[in-house]
Amino acid sequence: MPITLYDAFVPTCLQQLGAVSGLLDKAEAHCAANGWEPEKVIQAKLAPDMFDFAYQVKSCYTHSALAIEGAKAGTFSPNMEDAPTTFEGLKALIADATAAMNAVTVEEMEALIGKDAQFAFRDFRIPFTAENFLLSFSLPNFQFHATTTYALLRHLGIEVGKRDYLGAMRMKTDQ
Repeated sequence: MPITLYDAFVPTCLQQLGAVSGLLDKAEAHCAANGWEPEKVIQAKLAPDMFDFAYQVKSCYTHSALAIEGAKAGTFSPNMEDAPTTFEGLKALIADATAAMNAVTVEEMEALIGKDAQFAFRDFRIPFTAENFLLSFSLPNFQFHATTTYALLRHLGIEVGKRDYLGAMRMKTDQ
């Protein structure tokens, strides 16, 4: 069954962005219900040498909406801006990513196929085609950061489960 680049990338990102949005809602509600300062979640890490929860959420935005912008431009560089430090700011970032992904068309995505794209960070470069950049670099990064977002909440004891991580699956509807 042939699928388009759009089919392989955009709906998967939208599904996970919806899940991350739901995880943010659960984290914020947990903080309110348990008297936690939001920073307890927003600054949480699984290990001392890793990026915090806020960075994980920001990276979901980076490896979805900004990845497509980078593929269109031919160069993607890491988003070095600070992550938002509030639930409101993190939710806005995910809402922006969702809006950007919803605005992408099949035609725009298919027009990227075969075009040069590179990952660029300082003097380091990795050459790709746009489709290979999106599918073998950004999509795995996106899923890593979405998974880490979920894992941090589980680690903190916030009640989330696999359904929260999966989000709205694309189920058969003609039954």
